[in-house]
Amino acid sequence: MSAITLERGLAEMGIELPAEVQARLLDFAALLQKWNKVYNLTSIRDAGQVITHHLLDSLVVLPRLAGIERLADIGSGGGLPGIPLAIATAGRQPALAISSIETVNKKASFQQQAKIELGLANFTVLNERVENVRPEQPFDAVISRAFSELADFVGLTQHLLRPGGRFLAMKGVYPRDEIARLPAAFRVVEAVPLTVPGLGADRHLIIVEKS
Repeated sequence: MSAITLERGLAEMGIELPAEVQARLLDFAALLQKWNKVYNLTSIRDAGQVITHHLLDSLVVLPRLAGIERLADIGSGGGLPGIPLAIATAGRQPALAISSIETVNKKASFQQQAKIELGLANFTVLNERVENVRPEQPFDAVISRAFSELADFVGLTQHLLRPGGRFLAMKGVYPRDEIARLPAAFRVVEAVPLTVPGLGADRHLIIVEKS
């Protein structure tokens, strides 16, 4: 059933992924559920909801990552959206390299185990506070999935970005008040409504640049 939910959901979103990639995504979902019993990585326990609320909800932004080669995922908890995106883009040329910056030890440990078990060469885990990370090479974009308010997100992560890089904030309902509180140095360049099959909730991708 989970495999059918994933396959149908991807088709509805217009995302084509080979069968072997979909199988790895399901392997990740199984790992998440297994570790969740001990590490409490997510409040979602139902296998079907793991597919819709985690996998599909992460992958819905995939079409918006064209041209990005280095992506930082901030505060991803159980590796969301970073790990599903890494699985989906592992064979892409040029490769998409994703670095997950996660403060909580147990969550970073799970992500590291998932990287090993799934063989994700394009995924790196940094168990560190985001403000302490000083990358050797800046990122093209930083992404967060319900990490914090927009103003906090851009303030905490702007040092990670190359000039002209973008902030990708995955939000629920359109965050009008948060956008109004953005510092004057930042501007929203696009607000993309997202539809996630089986979710039944509003989703938006807010794309921000430094002015």
